[in-house]
Amino acid sequence: MSIVLEVGTKNYADDLLSIKKSLSHMESLLGCYSGYTVSEPSTKFGWTFFKLSFKPELQTGIEEKFSDMIEKYRWSDQTQKFVKFMTDYFLSKGCDVKIKLSD
Repeated sequence: MSIVLEVGTKNYADDLLSIKKSLSHMESLLGCYSGYTVSEPSTKFGWTFFKLSFKPELQTGIEEKFSDMIEKYRWSDQTQKFVKFMTDYFLSKGCDVKIKLSD
């Protein structure tokens, strides 16, 4: 199952660039490319929202490479642990975004 994140930002251009750089670095580290897609943005109340979809190869690579870090999160659901890990990863790379699991 592919994970789809809903990303909210107040600075779309800068944060999208930071996310793409961060994911490019992650793809290089894992040796898999074109591992995600970004939807068209929509704007509401000063926020810009878009969906970030992980393809199975990248998602599995992240889960395997960083399994020790992901397991430390206190959620019982593996998907929620992945979402929290990616949120923290993007924050560590300078992306000031809000992330939740897309419905």
